[in-house]
Amino acid sequence: MPPAPAPLCACLLGLCALLPGAPGLNICTSGSATSCEECLLIHPKCVWCFKEDFGSLRSVTSRCDLKANLVKNGCGDEFESPASSTQVLRSLPLSSKGSSPASSDVIQMTPQKIALNLRPGDKTTFQLQVRQVEDYPVDLYYLMDLSLSMKDDLDNIRNLGTKLAEEMGKLTSNFRLGFGSFVDKNISPFSYTAPRYQTNPCIGYKLFPNCVPSFGFRHLLPLTDRVDSFNEEVRKQRVSRNRDAPEGGFDAVLQAAVCKDYPSLALLGEKLAENNINLIFAVTKSHYMLYKNFTALIPGTTVEILHGDSKNIIQLIINAYNSIRSKVELSVWDQPEDLNLFFTATCQDGVSYPGQRKCEGLKIGDTATFEVAAEARGCPGGPASAAFTLRPVGFRDSLQVAVTYRCRCSCSAGPEPDSARCGGKGTYVCGLCECQPGHLGSRCECQEGESQSGRQHLCREAEGRPLCSGRGECSCNQCSCFESEFGKIYGPFCQCDNFSCARNRGVLCSGHGECHCGECKCHAGYIGDNCNCSTDISTCLAKDGQVCSDRGRCVCGQCQCTEPGAFGETCEKCPTCPDACSTKRDCVECLLLHSGGPAENQTCHSLCKDEVVTRVDTIVKDDQEAVLCFYKTAKDCVMMFTYTELPSGKSNLTVLKEPECGTAPDATTILLAVVGSILLIGIALLAIWKLLVTIHDRREFAKFQSERSRARYEMASNPLYRKPISTHSVDFTFNKFNKSYNGTVD
Repeated sequence: MPPAPAPLCACLLGLCALLPGAPGLNICTSGSATSCEECLLIHPKCVWCFKEDFGSLRSVTSRCDLKANLVKNGCGDEFESPASSTQVLRSLPLSSKGSSPASSDVIQMTPQKIALNLRPGDKTTFQLQVRQVEDYPVDLYYLMDLSLSMKDDLDNIRNLGTKLAEEMGKLTSNFRLGFGSFVDKNISPFSYTAPRYQTNPCIGYKLFPNCVPSFGFRHLLPLTDRVDSFNEEVRKQRVSRNRDAPEGGFDAVLQAAVCKDYPSLALLGEKLAENNINLIFAVTKSHYMLYKNFTALIPGTTVEILHGDSKNIIQLIINAYNSIRSKVELSVWDQPEDLNLFFTATCQDGVSYPGQRKCEGLKIGDTATFEVAAEARGCPGGPASAAFTLRPVGFRDSLQVAVTYRCRCSCSAGPEPDSARCGGKGTYVCGLCECQPGHLGSRCECQEGESQSGRQHLCREAEGRPLCSGRGECSCNQCSCFESEFGKIYGPFCQCDNFSCARNRGVLCSGHGECHCGECKCHAGYIGDNCNCSTDISTCLAKDGQVCSDRGRCVCGQCQCTEPGAFGETCEKCPTCPDACSTKRDCVECLLLHSGGPAENQTCHSLCKDEVVTRVDTIVKDDQEAVLCFYKTAKDCVMMFTYTELPSGKSNLTVLKEPECGTAPDATTILLAVVGSILLIGIALLAIWKLLVTIHDRREFAKFQSERSRARYEMASNPLYRKPISTHSVDFTFNKFNKSYNGTVD
């Protein structure tokens, strides 16, 4: 046979830890439980056999074992093995539309009440659904800062009620408005308290010399659907003046919500959540980041940027309302300390996200499903019951959860004092005898101090081993373990203790587990030999919601980057990794090839499984929250898309329906343009050459004229001038008729 795949092998190894075939690995028997209740606490798989004649006389721990082992050893069906369970007590169906001003008959969460029976260590799960119904009633209480800096804003909201009612009317048919105002505490150093400022704190202020006395908070108009009353009340208001910049806004919010003063952020968040109030901070850009940080401390809070003159207040409120209605986040109230809760969210994309209890990007009418696993870490010291509440942030609906701890065995309900099964010297309960003082043995058959040397071999774990492992005394064929300052020594042969386990930084089982017979039994959420490894992945989540940025794996609450070149706490830095534009290009190209959406094509569905795709005609290029990507297609067109990462780990992908392509150029136009350009360039060059030649000739002629005018003599007296006619004289003598001539001829 081929070898089993790795996950199956890991699973089989996990089961082997409970099998008694390998010595020391059966956690049920190694726990050395001496009662049914102790057995149930060791592990959810441990079962207690209360059959009277079960097991050997030498050990009582054999009664606590795996169910299969107990049945095999003759227990039959006389065993105690309670399991965790869930019972739904009330489950009204979800509404599809708001139908009442009081919203009392509108159901946005189901079920409404359940009961959990929890055995320590044994998980039970239940499901709940949350839906943002259409036309749900909305109450808006407008709390305005009336300090002097808000004078211009006050002028711009005189008719706010009418405009706001018109816009909100598009979202709900049941809308009410309330109004209140605040400045600051009317004491020093927050306000001007000198006598001359009592009636007019603006005295001496040249820009605005008259204003009303300072005050903390005023409730001016209760919630009403009469918009004219809101407008009338706003018109009556006048600004005041205080000393410091941070006005008493938090005081006013708490007073408007529950009529209390001097809040802390924790108290403010608690009271707002109790009363299902979503808080919207409308602040200027300079204060945006300050109030943005408050959202982590006050659940259900939204921050929007307000223009200096408050002209965008209506759009701001609409945006905030849409933001609130687009997400669902579960909150837990009064969770018992010894109870663990594990959440898995299934949002509108149908994908399950373990460890997440929040869904975003919802539309009105969408249903978010949450699976909740509950596990009791142990048994409470007080009452065996508790209760807690699950509630979506800002919702009136809630789920009431009643918890009953299964820490008592049913066989313990009818103990038999002085039972004949115990020789009349003990109480019989769950198959065991609890002996009276001075008596020992499985049936209380021995007395303390009685010699039992002949049966001391029953106190040895194996031949040649010391009596009671050297950590106890053998009495009545049973070991009585010594006390230790380090902890408890136990077991049929005193072979176990609760302090000889692995430590981390000196802490036994890292403080996240219990030591049982040399092995750490880790609490839920931790693994490892010394329970130092957390299984919580929240510390490995990157800003985009992906585990280790999808470039590594989460080990013990820390990211181990597997992508070459990736580093950072969540592997978020990776200079050599393909960028998101490249990784999402396959999905975009598939969408370009197939005109339908990803759901209509199996190939695109696979490539786009982590994307929420929106096809558009034009791309908004200046969106600050989105990353703009583009690439050239095979036809020399440009394909553009943008993406934003969602908390669910998916991406919101906005893609052009068709790539942007330029029109084909006209060949004739290009030819004429080229020829015309060449002619123009030639003519221009000729003109330049002619201009240069003309300039040069003119310079030479001017130079010639200048030299001529500077001459000191005329041409006739020029010593270099020679006449074109030359005269020569020749001497000769000849005779003619016996006459002599010298040089002349007649």
